[in-house]
Amino acid sequence: MVTSGRRRSEPPSREREHERSPGADAEASPGEFGPDATVEVDPHRIGPVRMSYSPQTDGAPDPGEVVWTWVPFEENDGRGKDRPVLVVAVESAGTYLAVQLTSKDHDGEGDFVSIGAGGWDGEHRPSWVNLDRVIRVREAGMRREAVALPREPFERVTKRLHQRYGWR
Repeated sequence: MVTSGRRRSEPPSREREHERSPGADAEASPGEFGPDATVEVDPHRIGPVRMSYSPQTDGAPDPGEVVWTWVPFEENDGRGKDRPVLVVAVESAGTYLAVQLTSKDHDGEGDFVSIGAGGWDGEHRPSWVNLDRVIRVREAGMRREAVALPREPFERVTKRLHQRYGWR
């Protein structure tokens, strides 16, 4: 069950960890490898999810905040890059569910929700949430807390996630 509260005393569940490819840079991005690795999850297989808007400027990730983490490429071949994600829920294991952001124009595409521009993008370009890319993030796997998304675009995203996956 996913809740809006944190349970920091519970250890996060282990997911697939991937190995560094030969010739890769010596320094990894937070969330790229090991027990704090960021992973894509099947939103139909994670059970009930309770979404909430509860950003707090405390350095910890909260639903409604855009944070940066290493995100695997869709090919799931071990490659990825550091990018912004919108946190939508906190899981009971202390992990976070997020959806990937992109600044590539996806206006009118059904799998994307426009959230406007914000401080998560240095160039303040308009951004879209990709409803198909649900990411499980661990607090130690995030590079930084970026900014709270205003409530109205967050609620547009959660409404679409509810329609698509039955999340509350």
